[in-house]
Amino acid sequence: MERVAGLDDESAEWLRLLDPSAADHRAGLDRLHERLLRIARAEVRRRTARIVGPEVDDLAHQAAADAMLAILAKRDTFRGESRFTTWAYRFVILEVSSKLGRHFWRNPPAPLDDEQWERLPDRLGVDPHEHAEARHLAEVVRAAVDETLTEHQRSVFVEVVLHGVPLDALCARDGVTRSAVYKTVFDARRKIRAALVANGYLDPSVRQEESS
Repeated sequence: MERVAGLDDESAEWLRLLDPSAADHRAGLDRLHERLLRIARAEVRRRTARIVGPEVDDLAHQAAADAMLAILAKRDTFRGESRFTTWAYRFVILEVSSKLGRHFWRNPPAPLDDEQWERLPDRLGVDPHEHAEARHLAEVVRAAVDETLTEHQRSVFVEVVLHGVPLDALCARDGVTRSAVYKTVFDARRKIRAALVANGYLDPSVRQEESS
């Protein structure tokens, strides 16, 4: 494969290593896979705390393997607009998103229990320890979720905020953008916080934090 004009030395070396005719082609593949695997593990951990232990490694290996196949198939399309590693890492990040989406809908979260609802006020900016009737506070929040949110808002809010489902999983399932999910969660939080203000649990001057 001819060197692309203006290509940096590191990127050119990667393309050389991935050329099947290179004497150290196998070593190059191993090096790239090692890097992709490291990125995949970090992405899985960054995107969700619900997947731990062997599952992290399993998803990371799947993502790295599929990304490797895609990179090798599209190697000739690389034109050096960015470093080769930056270009390659995009493939593994996309694969992580895809794998997480499928994983969460094959393994749906368990139904919410009372303890999870009781922890929710703290995530909305209200310290339950400041209120003598902490259980009643949780009931106010739960009623707001049930009564003020649309069915879609309620579903997305519960999955993202309470279940901790990654945004990428929702995007993959529903075919929507991350910004659409952000807006749905933001609107849901705004309605719930309005209910807390109306019930005297939250100072209306407290600024709503953006959902993560």
